[in-house]
Parts: sequence; structure tokens; C-alpha cells
Amino acid sequence: MESTQSTTNNPYYSRTDRTKLNVSNAEWKKILSPDVYAVAREADTERPFTGKYNDYDELGEYYCAVCGNHLFRSDAKFSSTCGWPSFFEADKQGTAYKRDSTFGMERIEVVCKRCDSHLGHVFNDGPPPTGTRYCMNSVSLDFVPDSETK
Repeated sequence: MESTQSTTNNPYYSRTDRTKLNVSNAEWKKILSPDVYAVAREADTERPFTGKYNDYDELGEYYCAVCGNHLFRSDAKFSSTCGWPSFFEADKQGTAYKRDSTFGMERIEVVCKRCDSHLGHVFNDGPPPTGTRYCMNSVSLDFVPDSETK
């Protein structure tokens, strides 16, 4: 189920390079599919229960669909019934946070640390051991199963 939607013709995509990117939205718009661009660069949100990784439970690694930066390990994923893939822990080297006051709410936006793309939001209602719930958009994620890395 690995996604290749953002990797084709994307010179910035790398699963090993963590160098911070400074790419304009105009450039990303030329590279990314419209649905990835809307969520990742314009902070849109996919409809709940529609994302390909919402009910997905294969073992592997999740990467940023825009730039390939590592974000999550599947063993940190849990079923939250919120309608989006949820994780209780993120790769600290892969994610960053921004205050989000849109739509009359105070939330914490989760972005890719390498390319600043919108991934979703983090809430303090998750399970142990962290108590956090990273509520992510599937379209912002690429998945690589363990079976392909061994």
C-alpha cells in the first residue's frame, strides 16, 4: 500500500535526507497532486473515515508524502475512532508544531519538520504511555511496510 503519488517527479523527496527544505508553494503546486497540495500546503483536511490509513494496521514506517521525512512508526498507531489515522508518539526529528487558531478553535498543528507541510493536529486525549493523539491526514502520509525494508 505504499504511496507513490508525491514521489514521482519530486526532486525533493528523500527518506534519508533530513536537510530543511525552503521550497515555495508555487513550486510545490507544480510537483504535488491537487489533493496532497490542498492538505499539505493549504492545511485542508480530508473527510473523516475516508483516508487510506484510517483503518490500516500493517507494520512499517510512515513518511511525509511531500518530502519523504520520517514521521511515525506503525506500533505507535492506535484506533481512536476519530476518523483519521491516530498515533500516540511521533518521530521527534520528523515533526514540528504550530499554534492553530483557525475556525474559532485553539489547536496545535503538526507539520513536517523538513518541509513544513501540514500533517494534522495533536490533542491531549490519547492513550498511555504519552496521553497524546496525533490525528493525521492519510493524504499527507506515505507508508513503507516492514516487509519491503528487510
